Amino acid sequence: MTGTNTRREHDSLGEREVPEDAYYGIQTLRAVENFPVSGIMARPEFINAYAMVKKAAALANMEIGWLEPYVAEAIVAACDEILAGKLHDQFVVDDFQAGAGTSLNMNINEVVANRALELVGRRKGDYSVIHPNDHVNMSQSTNDTYPTAMRLCVLIIAQDLLDNLELLRRAFVRKGMEFQTVLKSGRTHLMDALPVTLGQEFMAYATAIKKARDQLKSTLKMLEEVPLGATAVGTGANTHPDYHRMVVKHLSVITSLNLIESEDPREALQSRLGVASVSGCMRDLALELIRISNDLRLMNSGPTTGLAEIKLPETQPGSSIMPGKVNPVMVECMNMISFQIVGNDLAVAMAVQAGQFELNVMNPVMVHNLLESMVLLNNYLPVFVGKCISGIEVNEAKCRSYLEKNPSLATFLQPHIGYERAAEIAKEAIKRNMSIRDLVLEKGIMTKEQVDAIFDWEFLSGEKKIDNRRK
Repeated sequence: MTGTNTRREHDSLGEREVPEDAYYGIQTLRAVENFPVSGIMARPEFINAYAMVKKAAALANMEIGWLEPYVAEAIVAACDEILAGKLHDQFVVDDFQAGAGTSLNMNINEVVANRALELVGRRKGDYSVIHPNDHVNMSQSTNDTYPTAMRLCVLIIAQDLLDNLELLRRAFVRKGMEFQTVLKSGRTHLMDALPVTLGQEFMAYATAIKKARDQLKSTLKMLEEVPLGATAVGTGANTHPDYHRMVVKHLSVITSLNLIESEDPREALQSRLGVASVSGCMRDLALELIRISNDLRLMNSGPTTGLAEIKLPETQPGSSIMPGKVNPVMVECMNMISFQIVGNDLAVAMAVQAGQFELNVMNPVMVHNLLESMVLLNNYLPVFVGKCISGIEVNEAKCRSYLEKNPSLATFLQPHIGYERAAEIAKEAIKRNMSIRDLVLEKGIMTKEQVDAIFDWEFLSGEKKIDNRRK
């Protein structure tokens, strides 16, 4: 007998009591009981993407004539409420769930159906009027709707990520221009090397971010091809001949994305090449961010026992025991985020290769990890730019003192005195703790005019070219 605060629903496995105020139904209830795994539910952005899919399907089925207008309109209205941020507390299926995402698809179907029932004046659970499977899921399968929602969500979130990466690139460019005349020792193998300017290093960081951003932007186009309409195995079973074309058209309008029909619906259900490629771009971006962050930490190290060439903004005390200690916490956090992204990519890669025959059932773990990578950067990049990159200062005196005693400056003597003698000068300079410039003048190897020309910052940094070979 139905309890006072419950309603009785049934599925192919039997009957259950569902909380009366719940918009989800029996299949969602079973999934909640079966998968109490992480406590992490689908992200709101993914729920919204799925609501867009259901809305497009309802519009296409109404246009075809398969769905009565009042039913389609109620489904569309329920989807619009979800897109407005309502009912999100009703999506209660764990991210780690039944393969392919069937549990979440049914969670969406049940919530949309029950809200649509209310909108037409019916009680929740009155599925004879609007049914989760027969109406909300008409012409659909989890197998084509879930990967479509994955693509939409990634494409939508990626727009903010591309903007945030451009924000980071511009911040590096501004610092590059600010530091363009600050000459310092370059380092290779972590050893003293030929001079560069700090500005050149920061401009190189900007270029690295630009290349990673361009790669991501280009690869995202792979996700614009959606499998919606392929249904269970790619054959379009139980759909109208025009449904695939029409549903993608409606979805393009709803999302404002340049979506196209899948070239081969079978391939679209079997393969996750596009997801793997985008995840790979995120990994490559993370590797660049790790490398750059490590450079910043090293240049900031000190203040007395490290390099101390730059000073990162002080954002919080660095130690609970050492008074006055300040740590490079912003770049440390960037490293942690980037490490997580690299790990997420491995999980995505394992899921992508795990498909068999007509379907890859590992969609939930793919979207969980890929979206986490994107959201982490979207949340942090604006803070990283504002509280770290934009406030970096240079210690010009420290940069100059390192450079003056850098034995690699003997490289510029090689065209005049040869490699072996230049090496002897470099060793003597180290032994006597002298600068190469002073030693060259002491020994009378070159005139002061020649020395001034060679040790000019523009020449040393490669910004100015001169004929440095003895005539």
